[in-house]
Amino acid sequence: MRIIHLVTRLLRAGSEETTLDTCRWQIAQGHDVVLIHGAGPDPYWDTHLPPGLMRIALPEMVHPVHPLQDFRAVKRLRQVYRSLGPDVIHTHQSKAGVLGRLAARAVPDAVVGHGIHIVPFEGVSPAKRALYIAAERLVSRQTDVFIGVSEAVGRSYVAAGITRRGRVHCVRSGMDIERFRNPALPADWRALLGVQSGNARPRVALMMAAFEPRKRHVAFLRAFARVAHTMPDLKLLLAGAGPEEARVRAAVRGLGLDKTVVFCGHRPDPEALFALADLSVLTSAREGLPRVAVQSVAAGCPMVVQQLPGIDEVIDHDRNGLIVDADDMRGVVRQMSALLRDDARLNRLRAGAQATDVSAWALDALGARTTSLYGLPVRRPVGRPALAGLEPA
Repeated sequence: MRIIHLVTRLLRAGSEETTLDTCRWQIAQGHDVVLIHGAGPDPYWDTHLPPGLMRIALPEMVHPVHPLQDFRAVKRLRQVYRSLGPDVIHTHQSKAGVLGRLAARAVPDAVVGHGIHIVPFEGVSPAKRALYIAAERLVSRQTDVFIGVSEAVGRSYVAAGITRRGRVHCVRSGMDIERFRNPALPADWRALLGVQSGNARPRVALMMAAFEPRKRHVAFLRAFARVAHTMPDLKLLLAGAGPEEARVRAAVRGLGLDKTVVFCGHRPDPEALFALADLSVLTSAREGLPRVAVQSVAAGCPMVVQQLPGIDEVIDHDRNGLIVDADDMRGVVRQMSALLRDDARLNRLRAGAQATDVSAWALDALGARTTSLYGLPVRRPVGRPALAGLEPA
């Protein structure tokens, strides 16, 4: 099959990692796979895309709503679709999902799937919710199958009247689970935490999240700053990258947290950071089912997380982590600080995390299950050009 995957920005974040893991599996199975992305990709992907993947940049597609640019993006996508002649168009994320499915009318024989990585109409204002639902209902007519990362995101789409139950399926975000089992400390942990040789390791809390507005780093830091003085030996690690990083760094300076907060960047050894941390924390306003929650549990690191659709599919409250009300940022900080002071409870949650079965998120199942939902045999229509003969747009 020739399969097009379409994402909005190509950041270093969970939905992109899941998409690229799917691409990698499909390429290994002999499929022609194309990745189309909009403006503002992370330069990291210039050298880290799966071998054999054709990449097409579409600068007309921008992240915020922009009617003129959106019209241009749909027009350009139609041209690209016609030139590639795909069997499958698989869209991801809200902006790419809407524009990509509108443009799919240009290739009526293609199977069109949409990956639900987050629920875009939850955790937003009533006006935005109405807009997102209206847009999703419109393009649902051009969608053959919805593929959600959790059972909960699928239920949200059905409840909103976007699709019916038989058209939405759960395929969990695949990852190398064994990589996160019993990880070793990072070799540079002393330098990372600023700990001199011979000194004990301090308490460590880890927030592994792309620097995006929906992750709510700044709101969390404001709540954390109120109690940081009561935990003078704590180090808060912020691991990730993204467009909000400068704003988050400014907040750390403004709140006087320079000696407590450590920016780790987007490291190649995330499992080692979980080994270093006593607990992890996540305060996203919107998610599907965050990969980091699965990774944290697999590594035996309890997570303090705000209520999200599907989070209870991996976090079992007071067994392998703690779930706090969605809008209670101070509650997150209270639970985090209390847990760091209670060794017995922390050890119990750590044991619960280590005992949690996360095999459903194994990498092998992701590509096979996703591809099977397209419902097509491998085929290459006569007269269609091979990818090697096409020029990237």
